[in-house]
Amino acid sequence: MSLDDALPKEAVLVQVYGIVQGVGFRYAAQAQARKLGVVGWVKNCHDGSVEVYAEGNPAKLSKLISWLHHGPPAATVDRVQLTRVRPIGSFHRFSIEY
Repeated sequence: MSLDDALPKEAVLVQVYGIVQGVGFRYAAQAQARKLGVVGWVKNCHDGSVEVYAEGNPAKLSKLISWLHHGPPAATVDRVQLTRVRPIGSFHRFSIEY
């Protein structure tokens, strides 16, 4: 167990608006979250936004949130809405929801 794993877990629900569908956003977000060791999910929403639920230690979540503000190269992020939520604690990986 690393020191990071011993830190308290936090969770966020993030809505990302802009040109974020059809540009590989979900796949890139999954890769970024897995690289950071963050668990949760990402999915496209009917309104054209992308929704992300992520949990992990605060430093790793902060890095993911920063990444979500620009996303992959083909994306144009106009707005990010962040809500801190209670961690569910049942995720073992970061996945793409359909």
